Amino acid sequence: MSEHPIGAKPEASHFPRRNRIMSGLSLGVLVAEAGEESGAHITARFALEQDREVFAIPGSIFSPGSRGANRWIQEGAKLVTRTEDILEELNVAVIGQQTELKSLLPSTPLEHQLLQHLSRDPTHIDLVVRHSGLPITDVSSALAMMELKGLVRQVGGMNFVVAR
Repeated sequence: MSEHPIGAKPEASHFPRRNRIMSGLSLGVLVAEAGEESGAHITARFALEQDREVFAIPGSIFSPGSRGANRWIQEGAKLVTRTEDILEELNVAVIGQQTELKSLLPSTPLEHQLLQHLSRDPTHIDLVVRHSGLPITDVSSALAMMELKGLVRQVGGMNFVVAR
């Protein structure tokens, strides 16, 4: 990522501009193993200016490479000791759960109609066809797609159950 045209030679002055773009595209910035005046320090400063979260992994107080991250923690960056610290702070786990739940919802009227004829008890495909009034080819292909999506499971002998 760059404000410079393709083929521009890398120069030290280009990196802070690139880091500003990267922090602007991010929900947050994680500082790890950073000196006090490193590129990570510059990126974290941009992140704060852009109302992004700043996270930092603590390091040894004797390591020059940890001084930047430790300073950010001292100044209010969120301390990170495990990946879940970031996911929880950004509410990313909830986004994943919402996406997962959304994928369990029927996405077509046909899927919705077929789910009306299925339960946790095994139901044979012929019974689904009979009750839905749909052609076997439509029911069979729709159930196969629903199985791939995780909406239904085939439990043997062309019997299907709702997978929720």
